[in-house]
Amino acid sequence: MDKREKKRLAILDVLSASERPLGSSRITDILVAQGVEISERTVRHYLLELDDHGLTENLGRRGRRITDDGMREADDSRVLERIGFLSGKIDTMAYRMDFDPATCSGHVVLNLSLVKPSDITRERLRLIGKVFSKGYAMGKLMALFEPGETFCGTVVPDDMVGIGTVCSITLNGVLLKHGVPTVSRFGGLLELQNSHPTRFVEVINYDGTTIDPLEVFIRSGMANYIGAVISGNGRIGASFREFPAESIETVRAVAARLEAIGLGSLMFLGNPGQSIHGVPVGPQRAGAVIIGGLNPMSIFEETGLRVLSRALSGLVDFRRLFHYSEFREQLASIG
Repeated sequence: MDKREKKRLAILDVLSASERPLGSSRITDILVAQGVEISERTVRHYLLELDDHGLTENLGRRGRRITDDGMREADDSRVLERIGFLSGKIDTMAYRMDFDPATCSGHVVLNLSLVKPSDITRERLRLIGKVFSKGYAMGKLMALFEPGETFCGTVVPDDMVGIGTVCSITLNGVLLKHGVPTVSRFGGLLELQNSHPTRFVEVINYDGTTIDPLEVFIRSGMANYIGAVISGNGRIGASFREFPAESIETVRAVAARLEAIGLGSLMFLGNPGQSIHGVPVGPQRAGAVIIGGLNPMSIFEETGLRVLSRALSGLVDFRRLFHYSEFREQLASIG
């Protein structure tokens, strides 16, 4: 990216961060304070170009405001700078998490999906229940947020409810508290044949994406949970993690405790250096396949309903969670 393009994007970034229109003088002051060498005359020149391309709108004496096209341009142009953002967010969430499996107290990482109550039909409830009962979800627990309720900055619309599913990064956080560092390598689609995992058919590395891989696979219709729970043949979301080889017994013990309290996610733990479903692992590490937390929400997409889901939405108190079998009752209580 050349200097000219960087300055152009810097102006768009300033406007996108402002809730009100800004004049060229104010934009210049902000850029100079950020260390950008630019004159007000140059800013005015760039603003005219941005106006011509429909990226900014001239409001006269009030200044300029960024347009929707300008917002998209700013976001798209920064995508390379955001590579690694997801890996960083995973590490941050794992570090911030304070859940203690021994006392079942503290906070776990939650995914959030927004759905209209009328779209949560009896058949969808049945299939979601099967995803949990077959072990294709992160444990057996979930959360529900009422219309108008706010969870970590997201406000549930008045005509919707928020469905919280436990994120598999919860395992990273618990292991970190036990002194075990976790490397999250990739998220992928795991093929099942006769209910047995065979291979990863699609993978996206965490350090090379700005969006959670499971969000991508579910939204694009590549997953097949209905097949997985009905016939045993399908594709489910899973991730691949690595741990120090010497920590295997700790990982196994922590995973067993989480399973006992409804937060199980470990599908397979390999031996040091053992390849898993074709994925190579170094001699000083052990690999593991972890169930995807968003998996139950794929049922909505597979039955024709577009759903806004966000992985790693925030931290929730463990006491807020309930067993998936209570989903219908909890939904009815919202009324």
